[in-house]
Amino acid sequence: MSIRNHKLFYKDPYLKTFETKILKQQQDKKGDVYITLEKTAFYPTGGGQPHDIGTLNGVKVLNVEEVDGEIRHYIERALPHSDDKIVGIIDWERRFDHMQQHAGQHILSAAFAQLYNIHTVGFHLGNDIVTIDLDLSELTEEIVGKAEKLANDMIMLNRPIVTKWIEYDDLVNYPIRKTPSVKENIRLVMIDDFDYNGCGGTHPSATGEVGAIKVLNWERQRKKIRLSFVCGNRVITQFDQKQKVMVELIGLLNRPEGELSEAVKRLLKNVKKLEKELLESNEKIIQYEANDLLAKSTIQNDTVVIIETFSDRSIQELQKLAKMIAEQEKRALIFFLSENDNRFQLVCGRGEANKMNMRDLMQETLSLIDGKGGGNKMFAQGGGTASLTKEEFMKNVMNIIATQVNSEETLLKGNFNRLL
Repeated sequence: MSIRNHKLFYKDPYLKTFETKILKQQQDKKGDVYITLEKTAFYPTGGGQPHDIGTLNGVKVLNVEEVDGEIRHYIERALPHSDDKIVGIIDWERRFDHMQQHAGQHILSAAFAQLYNIHTVGFHLGNDIVTIDLDLSELTEEIVGKAEKLANDMIMLNRPIVTKWIEYDDLVNYPIRKTPSVKENIRLVMIDDFDYNGCGGTHPSATGEVGAIKVLNWERQRKKIRLSFVCGNRVITQFDQKQKVMVELIGLLNRPEGELSEAVKRLLKNVKKLEKELLESNEKIIQYEANDLLAKSTIQNDTVVIIETFSDRSIQELQKLAKMIAEQEKRALIFFLSENDNRFQLVCGRGEANKMNMRDLMQETLSLIDGKGGGNKMFAQGGGTASLTKEEFMKNVMNIIATQVNSEETLLKGNFNRLL
C-alpha cells in the first residue's frame, strides 16, 4: 500500500472517523502498549507538528509516532485480541487547531520571505503558542507589523491551499521557499502565487480557515530571532486572557484602558522609591542594633565578644549586622545564631585586629549539628537542623569560643545567661 493510501490524513485531513484492521499489538522497550493499523487517520509527531489523539475502539490514543516506517498508536490499555475491526475517532478540536497553526506558519513565514527575504529556519507548534526561528539577529516593530498584515490579508483572500505529490526532479518547476530535506515522496503545500513549500503536516483547504494571525512577541536566540504567534481559535483565547487582565487592571488602578501604561509606570516609580526608603530605614535599624550589641559586649584578653541569638532572621541580615560591628570594633569576635523553622542559621565574624580564624570556628560549631557552611578567615556562615536545643548548642559554642580566646568559661557565663 502506498504512503498516500496508508496515511488517511493526507487523503482527507478533515476525516474524523475511520474503520480499519489491526496489524499488530505489542509493547515497546519501555513497556508501553502500541498497535499498528492497516491504515490510519492519526497524524504522528513530525515536522514540528504534534501528534493527534483520540480513541481506537473506545480506548484512548495517548501518542502517535512513526518508527522505521510504521505508525505506532500508543494506547491507554491493550485491546482485546478478539478485536479485528478497528474504529478510530480523531480528537477533531486538536486536529483542526493544528491545521490552523501549521497553515498560519506557512503564511507568516512566506510573508517574511516575500517582503524582506527573511527565511524561517525553525518551527515548533506548542500547546499554547507557535514559534518560528528567523534567520536574522535583529527585528523591528515595522517589519513584524507589515509581515503580519500581509499574512492576514492572505487569510482574508481565502485562497485555496492545495497539496501535491511530486518527484525531487520536479522541484525546479516550482518557486520553492525552502528545499525539502527528503529526496522522495515529496509533498508540496501550495498557496497559488504566494507560497510553495514541502511539508508533511495537515492543513485546511483554504487560507480563510486559518482565521487570523497575531504575533505575540520575539526574542533573540543564538543569533536568530524566535518569534511567537497564534492563529485561528488561539487568537480568541489570547484575546480573552488579555481582556480579563485588562479589566482587572482597570479596576485595580482606577484608570481607563488608555491610561493604564502611564499608571503602571507611576506605580513602579513609587514602589522603587519606597523600596529605597525601606532599605535606608533598615540600614539605620541594623546600625542601631549593632551599637546596642556593642554596648552589651564583654571584653576578654583584648577581644570584644559579641554573642547573640535570634528567631526568624535571615542569614543576609545577620551577615550585614556582623559586618557593621566588625567595621566599628576592630577587636570584635561575633557569633550569631537564628532559629528558623527547626533549623539553626549561624554567622560568625571578626574585626581586623582579631586574628581568630572564623572558618575554623564555623566548622567546629557546625560539627555539633552536622551542618554545612563555609567562609574565610574574616567571616563565615552555615546552618543545619536544630538537633540540639538552642540552650545546649549555645553552651557548646561558649566553650569553643572561651577556649579560642584563652579565657575561662565562667568569664562568658554572664553573657550566656543574658541570652537565655
